[in-house]
Amino acid sequence: MTETRTPRIVVVGGGAGGLELVTKLGDKLGRKGQAQVVLVDRLPTHIWKPLLHEVAAGSMDPNTHQLEYAAQARWHHFEFQLGELTGIDRIRKTISVSASFDEDGAELLPARELPYDTLVLAIGCVTHFFGVPGAAENAIALDVVAQAERFRKRLIAACVRAQNWRGRVGADGRPRVDVAIIGAGATGVELSAELRNTAHVLSAYGLHQLDPRRDVHIHVIEAGPRILPALSERVSVETAKLLKKLDVDVLTSERVTEVTPQAVLTASGKHIDADLTVWAAGITAPPVLATLGLPVSRQGQIVVGPTLQSEGDPDIFAFGDCASCPWAEKQTTVPPRAQAAHQQATFLYSALRARLDGRPLPSFAFKDLGSLVSLGHFSAVGSLMGGLIGGSMFIEGLMARVMYTSLYRMHVMALHGAVGMALDTVSHWLRRKTSPRVKLH
Repeated sequence: MTETRTPRIVVVGGGAGGLELVTKLGDKLGRKGQAQVVLVDRLPTHIWKPLLHEVAAGSMDPNTHQLEYAAQARWHHFEFQLGELTGIDRIRKTISVSASFDEDGAELLPARELPYDTLVLAIGCVTHFFGVPGAAENAIALDVVAQAERFRKRLIAACVRAQNWRGRVGADGRPRVDVAIIGAGATGVELSAELRNTAHVLSAYGLHQLDPRRDVHIHVIEAGPRILPALSERVSVETAKLLKKLDVDVLTSERVTEVTPQAVLTASGKHIDADLTVWAAGITAPPVLATLGLPVSRQGQIVVGPTLQSEGDPDIFAFGDCASCPWAEKQTTVPPRAQAAHQQATFLYSALRARLDGRPLPSFAFKDLGSLVSLGHFSAVGSLMGGLIGGSMFIEGLMARVMYTSLYRMHVMALHGAVGMALDTVSHWLRRKTSPRVKLH
């Protein structure tokens, strides 16, 4: 940075943390001309990633929850650049961004270089197929809206075909639809519950005459001994009971060995029929991180210190799912959760302000506030943690659902302020009163 020009802060990745960070930097620094703030993302719109399972189930219309990066940039005094990160020149302090194309394949923006003084990497994670044969070709991941929408359309089509006897017939002589969800983490479990609700709603709207529980079969397949392995055993046990009440078939200790267009095969020899397969079994760092010349962890994440600066370059910061950040209290690394990205975005705003002022950077300290799992309209379970409750507290039912919803509302408030969040909440409540409970087209 020099005193003769405005410092340039480039943030790559417009996920939950990245967009919150540039919004605050733009409001506080960009508006006053104290810094040029630039956001780079490969997509033109933002959606809170924990909502994608609802998009896949059709219980949420993504068009009403997506946010245009260009509009947010205009409102909050930062610049948006469409494109995907392909490389970094640390000597010249530039990043390489790929060309962008429209739906017909015509080039919108050429490949280009963007200069930076401070670079922040927040490009998240991608689905990890673990090299399972047929997984990438025959299973649908839920990384972006397009994938979730593809699954939703295929689900409706499968139900329509089944009711017209164009699909599989069960041993009882009735038509059936089988959905296999590989991975029983939060995404897989939440999707299974949403799909049970979707089956009921599609039947109510006349899109199929199948029995929502008897003819629509939902299988959750987990390689480990229990579902929700990252959460407490009590949360896992209570969630498993709720899924059983929803007639969701939960298979644990079943390692998937192959995914075919019509089935999932496991190491124990099970053959699970599947008209649709979702892969929610794991995440990994984007491959581009290994090409940047910065130290990475065994999981491929950028290794950062307590200040969130990369170990290889103090001008490059990283946070969120793409960063391996120390969690000194637990002698491990910060888990890849939305709450961690939110806390790190808030921390980085203060840290970058200190950096501009020439002050020492503070150290990030992650505070685990607990975890919540939503089972859609049926229930929610989870645990709260922190000083206010003096440890850990198990919650479920209405209280858990309210807490789960509040997480998204906190994200909206970070992007639009308290008044904007209130207006957004009211508008979505009104829209639900005049729209189908499931997106039908």
